[in-house]
Amino acid sequence: MIRLTTCALLITFICPCLRADDDKENTYLDPAKAGADYLIQGEYSGMLGPDDGNKTKYGLQVIALGDHKFEATRYPGGLPGDGFEGEAKFGASGETIDGVTKIVAEGTGYAVIADGSAQVFSFSDGELGTLKKVERKSPTLGTKPPAGAVVLFDGSTAEHFERGEITMGNLLAADCESKEKLGDHSMHLEFRTPFKPHARGQARGNSGVYLQGRYECQVLDSFGLEGKNNECGGIYSIAEPAVNACFPPLTWQSYDIEFTAARYEDGKKVVNARTTIKHNGITIHDDLELPHGTPGKLPEEDGPGLLYLQGHGNPVVYRNIWFVKK
Repeated sequence: MIRLTTCALLITFICPCLRADDDKENTYLDPAKAGADYLIQGEYSGMLGPDDGNKTKYGLQVIALGDHKFEATRYPGGLPGDGFEGEAKFGASGETIDGVTKIVAEGTGYAVIADGSAQVFSFSDGELGTLKKVERKSPTLGTKPPAGAVVLFDGSTAEHFERGEITMGNLLAADCESKEKLGDHSMHLEFRTPFKPHARGQARGNSGVYLQGRYECQVLDSFGLEGKNNECGGIYSIAEPAVNACFPPLTWQSYDIEFTAARYEDGKKVVNARTTIKHNGITIHDDLELPHGTPGKLPEEDGPGLLYLQGHGNPVVYRNIWFVKK
């Protein structure tokens, strides 16, 4: 469920290319074929404030919900991971009618989006400024494996995975597990969720990265959501991400993971596993203790374990997967 707080902003989007028959399919894998709602969805950033006052950086995330309906969140200070801090964010909802998308909330302002920018107004103060549409890129995207790394997938073969399947030419389909077992390690991988505007919650591009097959770091289209432990970047049933660092669906994203396995003596666990995870270059878990395994694959036990890329009936894809033994 998408849950947003009360907003003091009305946002108006103009999309002259919208057609009544757009967005009838449930799942999109190609941005060029994703329809007009996908063009509206995304992130916007800029400085807002009255002409005679101090301007403040703001971010805006617009989420497409299918049938030309939208929700949006406005962030004082900037987008998550780019200036926003705390809980003071504002939400709104709306739909496209006659080619104009209005996202309305209780409050006193509006914005008009055209040609990749949002011109924002306040009923009391007039024009506040313009937010430009941005397409952020993970700073670790495309990171090459260092000397000594074990490459699990480089786009050429899926032979290092049980049930490994190459799709779309050079991408690894979800629902596979590594033949190699991992102990303490550093890992890099990249993933992309589909655009499923009609889906909600766990049906919206669901997969997961299971460290040793025992601890799930969730993969999901959680763009613009609150950042719960069952949303993208969450350690399912254990911890929420410090920041919801999700980019919009159909955008390549990265996980960079440091993992230290649990320690056992005489068959009994004496030290819990720990992990540090960066999502799109942003630290979302910092030396997090993992007190127990998570549901969905293998129980905790002594010894190394496989990497499982969860299959959940969604066309999530992966690339550039490698790890370094520690």
